[in-house]
This record gives sequence, C-alpha cells and structure tokens, in this order.
Amino acid sequence: MLKLEQLATEKINPLTRHIDTLNTLELAALINQEDAKVAPAVARELPAIAAAIDVITDRLRRGGRLFYAGAGTSGRLGVLDAAECPPTFGTAPELVQGLIAGGQAAMFTAQEGAEDSEQLAADDLAAARLNEKDALVALAASGRTPYSIGALKYARARGAAAIALVCSPDSPMSREAELTICPLPGPEVITGSTRLKAGTAQKLVLNMLSTGTMIKLGKVYGNLMVDLKATNQKLAERSLRIVMEATGCGRQEAAAALDSTGGHAKLAIFTLLSGLDAESARQKLAAADGYVARALTDLKQD
Repeated sequence: MLKLEQLATEKINPLTRHIDTLNTLELAALINQEDAKVAPAVARELPAIAAAIDVITDRLRRGGRLFYAGAGTSGRLGVLDAAECPPTFGTAPELVQGLIAGGQAAMFTAQEGAEDSEQLAADDLAAARLNEKDALVALAASGRTPYSIGALKYARARGAAAIALVCSPDSPMSREAELTICPLPGPEVITGSTRLKAGTAQKLVLNMLSTGTMIKLGKVYGNLMVDLKATNQKLAERSLRIVMEATGCGRQEAAAALDSTGGHAKLAIFTLLSGLDAESARQKLAAADGYVARALTDLKQD
C-alpha cells in the first residue's frame, strides 16, 4: 500500500487551503508567492548540482552520452531539455537523450501504468545501448516512481553514472543513485500537483545540468552560444549577431566569415579573431578541444 501522506510532494499546503475562495488576482498572487520558494530551494542544492555537472561533463568528454529518464511531467521535462541541446549547442541528437515512460505518445497523452514498471525503463535503456561511458539522470518528484528507480538500477548495473533528481528526501531513488539532487520547494499549491513547484524546480536544475555541461565542453564563448545551429531565420540572425558581438566586426564582415565557414559561428569568430583561414582555424580549434579562449591563448604562445 502506498503511503502518499509520507511524501513531501503530497503534503497539504496550509497557505492555500482556501484558494478556491479567492478572486482571480488573489489566487494568481498566491501561486506566484509559492513559486518564489522554488529558486531558493534549488540554490540549497547547488553543491550537488555542481557535482553532477562535473560527472556528466567527464562522461561526455570520454565519448559518453547523457540520458534523462522519467514519467509524466518529470519525463516530459527531460525530453524537453534534451531536445533543446542540438539547436542551442550544435550537439548530435544522440548526445543528450530523453526517455519517458510510455514512449513518444506519453509526451502528449498520459500513458497510465507505464510509470509503474521498472523493467520498462531497463528495456528502454537497453534499446538505447546505455553503457559504462554514459550518464543517467533519473527524475521523479516523489522519488519513488518505479520507472525511474528501474532506470537507476539498470544504469548502475551497466557502470553508467546514476544521478537522481527528486523533490522528496530520503527517497527510494536516492538509495539507488550515486548522487542525488533534492530541491524541496514545499507543499504544492494544489495538493500533489507536482507539475507546479516541483516541476519548476526540476526544470531549473535541468537548465543548469545541460547548460553547465555544455559550457565546460567549450560550447560557449563568453556567454555566447557559439555552437548553435542556424536552422531557421531567427537562428541565422542570431548567428550574425553572435559573430558581431564576439569580434566587434560589422554585419557584412560577419556574414562573409559565416559564409566562408559554412555558417559555423564559432569557427567564423575564431577566423576573425585569429586572422587564420578557415581550415587552419578549424585545426587550431580542434587542438584546443573546441574552446575559443584556449585556442586564442595557444595561438599567442606559438
């Protein structure tokens, strides 16, 4: 028998007991006040988040991949974060992958019962060929979802890094994970509706995990996303602006540099800052593992 009353995510919020009697502005203000508790809860987990970024970065540097696995809201958040990595950081689609209990259909329609199977998670990870080079972040606000527990067990059995992202302390998932991130934003505005504060907390953590990892992998120069893929007009314009901002050049010069480098903003930036031709610049960047700042330093020391 599940004892939901023991879970932090199922506690009654005494401050919102009468939310159904408030006018529209009052209820919106109360939800906003509760949401303000999320960022401080995440801040308390910064040491664990930083440790997770380092673990994930190390795995990806060694040729591994990052997997998110979860059910319901947690699973959808993982899929969302994974899907944003290729256009933002120019990564291959397989580098960061999101798995959700019930598969693609569960992104749009609840797949009842899918979250209750540990074996389903093992099967999904086996199909993705999870191995010892990879890292897994399993998500579940409650910390007890069987699908997420199964994912952690499978990851550890295969030698992959096993990280839990939960919003309930002392959870079954934390006992299976090597590292646990556990922000505690308090009881939900609507009891048990973890798509609210818990979901927001998970999204903030995922933002840091993927962004922090990509920064450490050289996908950012200054605070510019220099490895973005210009797959639409907005991103093409952003590429131009990034090259202009990073180098101080004009629009025509930035456009010419992008044209000469096949639209690759990072390479265009480095050609302009180094004075090298595209191929020489590509080789220098490769020798610096893709870090623009490091490549520029190496160039000065040559």
